[in-house]
Amino acid sequence: MSIPADLKYVASHEWIRVEADGSATIGITQHAQELLGDIVFVELPEVGATFSAEDQAGSIESVKAASDVYSPISGEVLAVNEALTSSPELVNSAPYGAWFFKIKPSNPAELETLLTAEQYAGEIA
Repeated sequence: MSIPADLKYVASHEWIRVEADGSATIGITQHAQELLGDIVFVELPEVGATFSAEDQAGSIESVKAASDVYSPISGEVLAVNEALTSSPELVNSAPYGAWFFKIKPSNPAELETLLTAEQYAGEIA
């Protein structure tokens, strides 16, 4: 299973990529989409919404189950990936490209608490 080393992770199976401008892009891991199966619906947060770390930020439904998507860090939503509303299957075909939302971190220290690829691999082993 692919677990990109350049991303950070949380045990609830979201990945986080810190961008050059300090924003963070968030999606779900390959492991999560494999557990869910074929994705049929994605609910995204509103741009401008604010979340604390571990708040529910959206949801995802598959032919097998429904699951919440959590914000791994606190901050304000800057953008959402509208392509997922019309093509939710992108989460299955490219989980590390099919991001859910971008957030402006309000507490950058939270980034230090995220899991490395190696730590996340241990979580799902």
